[in-house]
Amino acid sequence: MSETPNKEEDELAGTEQPFVQHLMELRDRLVRAMIAIGVAAAVLFFYPGPGRLYDLLAAPLVAHLPEGSTMIATSVISPFMVPLKILLLAAFLLALPVVLYQVWAFVAPGLYAHEKRLVLPLVISSTVLFFIGVAFCYFFVFGQVFKFIQGFAPKSITAAPDIEAYLGFVMTMFLAFGLAFEVPIAVVVLARLGVVSVDKLKSLRGYFIVVAFVVAAIVTPPDVVSQLALALPMCLLYEVGIWAAQLFLRHTKAPEDAQESTS
Repeated sequence: MSETPNKEEDELAGTEQPFVQHLMELRDRLVRAMIAIGVAAAVLFFYPGPGRLYDLLAAPLVAHLPEGSTMIATSVISPFMVPLKILLLAAFLLALPVVLYQVWAFVAPGLYAHEKRLVLPLVISSTVLFFIGVAFCYFFVFGQVFKFIQGFAPKSITAAPDIEAYLGFVMTMFLAFGLAFEVPIAVVVLARLGVVSVDKLKSLRGYFIVVAFVVAAIVTPPDVVSQLALALPMCLLYEVGIWAAQLFLRHTKAPEDAQESTS
């Protein structure tokens, strides 16, 4: 009498691929991602164009410069290289859904069904949260920061920011706020992997608040508005992460775990 095979144990049976095939698939996925970025860059090059993209990025600062002041380029090639860098960055962000899909398509065959239910929502939500963090920084934080800086500067100083320095500042702030808005994702992943329990996360609220304000004080300019604008959303998103972790733990259990909890 033959035994019936366990479906949970055999769920990935037949999906193994030789190492060379994995490399070939990885190459194909990378090529598709690069093509998506290249197409996005070509579209952005013709409309709105590299110069217009930089003007959009510089708009929050230019709006708060004294009348008659402009930004400057201290390097000969800066007027060419800086807009080009912004074009490539914008193309990557525009093609990010395609890039993440290629990552998902590469790793999905090696995941169990309950793991797929976890990964795909996390990929989508992490992308959305990163864009929300960048948008929050651009539309709210920059205006408050530049207003504070120009209001604090002595009247005898004529502001003429360098475009490369401004690009570096903007990229640092975008990265800081984009990653800060990933707090719920980090909380969910830690809870799902069993690194820390939900109850433990709740007990660590006070410590996380301190960490959030320390991080905000380090990565943002020395003004209260921008520091609060980073620290307060981090604290709020930590609570969102705890709620989301409880939801994910309930709906992404492995089949054997679900059977144990119902028995």
